[in-house]
Amino acid sequence: MIRMTEPSKITNVPDHQPAAGGIAARARASVGPKYLSGLNPEQREAVETLDGPVLVLAGAGTGKTRVLTTRIAHILSQGRARPAEILSVTFTNKAAREMKHRLGQMLGHAVEGMPWLGTFHSIGGRILRVHAELAQLKSNFTVLDVDDQVRLLKQLLQAENIDDKRWPARMLAGLIDGWKNRGLMPSQVPSGEAAVFANGKGGKLYASYQERLKILNAADFGDLLLENIRIFREHPDILRQYQQRFKFILVDEYQDTNVAQYLWLRLLSQAPASTKAVIPGRVEDANPESGDESSARDSGSAPSAHPGMTVAAAGPTKNICCVGDDDQSIYGWRGAEVDNILRFEHDFPGAKVIRLERNYRSTGHILAAASHLIAHNEGRLGKTLRTEDQDGEKVTVTGSWDSEEEARGIGEEIEQLQRQGEKLNEIAILVRASYQMREFEDRFVTLGLPYRVIGGPRFYERAEIRDALAYLRVINSPADDLAFERIVNTPKRGLGDATVQMLHDHARKRRIPLFEAARAVVETDELKPKARGSLRDLITQFDRWRTQREVTAHTDLAQIVLDESGYTEMWQKDRSADAAGRLENLKELVRSMEEFENLQGFLEHISLVMDRDGGAEDDAVSLMTLHSAKGLEFDNVFLPGWEEGLFPSQRTLDEQGRAGLEEERRLGHVGLTRARRRAMIYFATNRRIHGTWSTTIPSRFLDELPAANVEITESKGGSAWGGTGGYGASRFDDMEAFGSSYSTPGWQRAQANRNRGGQGRNGGGRGGFEEETASFSSSSSPDFGSFSSRRRGPLTIEGELVAKSTGTTSEFSLEDRVFHQKFGYGRVTKIDGNKLTIAFDKAGEKKVVDSFVQRA
Repeated sequence: MIRMTEPSKITNVPDHQPAAGGIAARARASVGPKYLSGLNPEQREAVETLDGPVLVLAGAGTGKTRVLTTRIAHILSQGRARPAEILSVTFTNKAAREMKHRLGQMLGHAVEGMPWLGTFHSIGGRILRVHAELAQLKSNFTVLDVDDQVRLLKQLLQAENIDDKRWPARMLAGLIDGWKNRGLMPSQVPSGEAAVFANGKGGKLYASYQERLKILNAADFGDLLLENIRIFREHPDILRQYQQRFKFILVDEYQDTNVAQYLWLRLLSQAPASTKAVIPGRVEDANPESGDESSARDSGSAPSAHPGMTVAAAGPTKNICCVGDDDQSIYGWRGAEVDNILRFEHDFPGAKVIRLERNYRSTGHILAAASHLIAHNEGRLGKTLRTEDQDGEKVTVTGSWDSEEEARGIGEEIEQLQRQGEKLNEIAILVRASYQMREFEDRFVTLGLPYRVIGGPRFYERAEIRDALAYLRVINSPADDLAFERIVNTPKRGLGDATVQMLHDHARKRRIPLFEAARAVVETDELKPKARGSLRDLITQFDRWRTQREVTAHTDLAQIVLDESGYTEMWQKDRSADAAGRLENLKELVRSMEEFENLQGFLEHISLVMDRDGGAEDDAVSLMTLHSAKGLEFDNVFLPGWEEGLFPSQRTLDEQGRAGLEEERRLGHVGLTRARRRAMIYFATNRRIHGTWSTTIPSRFLDELPAANVEITESKGGSAWGGTGGYGASRFDDMEAFGSSYSTPGWQRAQANRNRGGQGRNGGGRGGFEEETASFSSSSSPDFGSFSSRRRGPLTIEGELVAKSTGTTSEFSLEDRVFHQKFGYGRVTKIDGNKLTIAFDKAGEKKVVDSFVQRA
């Protein structure tokens, strides 16, 4: 018999939450929501395990995004929480938008009212604006970008009389960002770390920087979380409000969190009753039995907490679910801590770990190779990817004589895939270092293969390459105004916008190139002495470089220009994360010039490369670094450069030791698992490293691949010149076994050249642009001969004529009364071409160009 409750006793009842295992919950579960259909058992377990801490170890291609969004949909549909009571943290705004879109599709309506679904920084910024006064800010504070940070730090360096050339502001910005990523306030920075900048002034400058930010009512990105942590530490009542608000916490890509993000999550993930248990920095709350951090670490009982965080006996935790893959933690260089995910069970006792191991992306051989490789890492929780599909093709490993043959071989392989009906959009080349892209880009232009660079500009579109090319263009053609304007103040020479505008005005009035306008202006008093001296020195340098051009190899000239201009030094002093990569790119640029007879030929080639309209290609090969490939997938993936020193990176091994080696191995795992059907690894026996040819050995990672899942193949990019290319005979010189079945256009041209004797430059060609040019010149006009016979025309004579034509007679006469915008009224006392010496009434005698004055 069911007893009815009196109506008076059920009024004003708070929102009902279905009891776990109750009739309502079981009835609702029996309906079987549509969004649960299609989930495998492990995915469904991850979705339906809502209570307590949960770690979902989601391998590559196992559907982690689907699990995360389905879990949110399940929480909402089961009535366990309102949208505003769910904190869901992602790493990118794109991922947050995708999650909202998927939720709308699952639930049948647009997801409204989920204000706490976003990135760490967006959510941290929102919390900080609510409590801005506790951080000595106003709610309308400004978030500074990197350029603003550097400018502010330059001001602080000048105030402290610190040489910003020896101690660059950008280097200090990087240090401060690193400290903030580790959750360190100025007073918490170890003295040893503070000493690395400006002879121990790093900590003081950090404190001054923070004080200046408060005065400006500004914060940088690091503050968005750092100030949150400080407020939560110092105001437990505010922390308790957010702990009570968030009934469920979900975190995506947990393996990529840094220390500050970890601390922020740890604070919010504790149940309100246990707030004192894990407030970072509160020593009085530490467990007296556990001892200090060092003793706990030495005992080896558990992973130690992060610096500045005192961990006591863990109290109850709320419903937190972290999704990640320790085997895909590849961002240690920007502060990510793989230990965060490895210590999850220690941080959240009683946590349930669910492994998603069924891969829906790759074939069996690819998964076996990737799993066998990553199994060599010691710092991992462990899982083995599997698939229920066919094994597919084995992973191939191909050796090449050098990096050029590697690029040719991959280019030929892509052409063959294209003939088989493969879409270029489903082909990717993943490199370890960005400078590797240059040879592939050149090869693709030669073959006419469309391509796109993911995660950055094409090689020749990078800022440092454009700058270097601008110097070479001005040497080649003094009338190249666009190139001259680009580098006139790069590196900084004190020639600002006002100076450049003055040069433009003079050049336009006299109808002369910008460079000749600069030559004329430095002979006058138009500019301030310092700017005039800098501009005169630059003009003198270009005159000297043009003279050297006639007697110096163009590769040596390029290195001289980069060094003497101060451009190389500028990047050597830059302490940003990408400065080393930019220097490598500059070395690769100089190396790429060796394939051409002279500077003119090289610049002509660059114009062909730059003329491609990359955005118009719908079907194109994707070219990117391994770091940029995370989260992407392709049918066919090429992995070149698997050699010791390049991959694994020698710099990473030197700086980080075993931890660096394991991250490099995780990077290889990520590269392999980008492939759906084919993964093709390449290595070269010879490669140009730091400007010199080196004999390399295959990467140790190749020996860690399982023999049963790997096939050794031969390169299709063998020497096209019968072994006369300067590196000895190639095993591909004798290609008779292939017969006429090998019929790509590039191969046919190379064979035709070979049959004619292969008379390229220095007795042998190296492929690429040189092959194309030699083939063209010999077939179209016998008189032209090989590419080496095509000499540069008398372009400099034409340039000199243009310069001499600027020395026209001035329209002014002696004793003319004139007016100058800067110096006022005066009288012409001397005339030299278009240069006037004027006795000004107030400024005295000055030399000016006649285009800057007018009759009074």
